[in-house]
Amino acid sequence: MRHPQFLTAFARGPRRAQHKAHGHPHPHERDGRHAHHQRHASAGGDWFAGSPDGRGDPDGFGGDGRGWTRSRKVSADDLQLMLLGLLEQNPSHGYELIKALGALSNGFYTPSPGMVYPALTYLEELGYATVEQAGAKKRYHLAEPGRAHLDGNRERLTMMFNKFKHVARKMDWMRQAWSGQPRSTGPEGEDTATGWLPEFVAARQALKRALLERTEANPKEQRRIAAILARATDEITGVCS
Repeated sequence: MRHPQFLTAFARGPRRAQHKAHGHPHPHERDGRHAHHQRHASAGGDWFAGSPDGRGDPDGFGGDGRGWTRSRKVSADDLQLMLLGLLEQNPSHGYELIKALGALSNGFYTPSPGMVYPALTYLEELGYATVEQAGAKKRYHLAEPGRAHLDGNRERLTMMFNKFKHVARKMDWMRQAWSGQPRSTGPEGEDTATGWLPEFVAARQALKRALLERTEANPKEQRRIAAILARATDEITGVCS
């Protein structure tokens, strides 16, 4: 059975035509509660929260590190795409997809069945997923239209999964910081739990602090900083090589 609040959270703007192409009216036309559900799907704020003192926090935020973990934000549209990404890896039952997202983010984001199962029903309706019925259980498979949708959103999906992987490592780093115990390190000096080098974490912290200290910079200074960051980004991504 459809979950009307969930359905209304999908496909905004240019995607209206996509829904009609599959023979489905746009969610806004089905149900006027789009705004209500979008608030529900995104409840909890943004990815990180906390005070900018950087103690033990690889991103330079979080105070004692505990506050930021309460902050979760994944839109219904993002959840749809991530479910397709997981189905591409393995056909799965709904509960397996829930567990997979929880494992990917180290428990930071575990969607409720009330979000995942209506999303899967919606993906089936769009033709993005197919269902294999085995008794009372349903195993979902990625369909070719779903694969085409993924191919058009690879960069976005990769960034979302990378955010979860970063959060998972960050949680491990923070837990170690809270424990007060020496870190276990590998042959290159990397933290064995996260793979992060202390100098990598320190550099992230220093950059964030430097930007915070210049939050009231005048336009000339902002341009200077932007140019520095653009050069650094090019070096990191290999554009200059």
